[in-house]
Amino acid sequence: MKRIVIFASGSGTNAENLIKFFHNSDSASVVQVLTNNPYAKVLDRCKILTVSALSFNRQAFSKSDDVLNILKVTNPDLIILAGFLWKFPEFILKHFENKVINIHPALLPKYGGKGMYGMHVHNAVVENNEPETGITIHYVNEKYDEGAIIFQAKCKVLPTDSADDVAKKIHELEMKHFPKVVDDILNSK
Repeated sequence: MKRIVIFASGSGTNAENLIKFFHNSDSASVVQVLTNNPYAKVLDRCKILTVSALSFNRQAFSKSDDVLNILKVTNPDLIILAGFLWKFPEFILKHFENKVINIHPALLPKYGGKGMYGMHVHNAVVENNEPETGITIHYVNEKYDEGAIIFQAKCKVLPTDSADDVAKKIHELEMKHFPKVVDDILNSK
C-alpha cells in the first residue's frame, strides 16, 4: 500500500478530497496531514476523517530536522502540497527527490511564484483579461512553481467573470482532476 502525506495551510478541501478518494483504495492511502497553521480548518477535517494531523512552526520545518524526521518515520511514497503556502526546504526535497508535488491554481508558468496563491492568482487572471485559466500539478523544486509540469486542465474565463467566479471554476477542476492525477503518479512509480 502506497503512503501519501499531505501538506496544507488552510481549509483543506483538496486534502479532504484526496483522503476520501483513497479511503477505500487498495493501492494507496493518506497516512498523515501536516500544516503550518495551528488554526487551519484542515485539522478539523482530518479529525472527522480520522486521519493523523499535526501542525508545526517554521523552526521545525526549515531550521531543524523535526519535520524531516516525521517524514522519514512516515516514509511516504508521495508528498502532496495542497494549498501549502511555504516554500519547501531543499534538504527535505533532496531526501524525497521526485516525491513532492504541488497543485497550483493557474496555468503555469503564468501567475506562479512567491505570493501567487488563491485569490491573488484569480484577481490577477481577471485583471489581465485572460481568456482562460486552469490548474497545474507539478513536481516541487527549490523555486516557487518552477518544477516539471505533470498535468494541466483549463477552463474559460468569461469577460463577466469575477475573481470569485474564477475561484469556483478552479475549485471544480481541482476536485475533478487532482485525485486521479495523484493515483496515476502513484501507479507509475
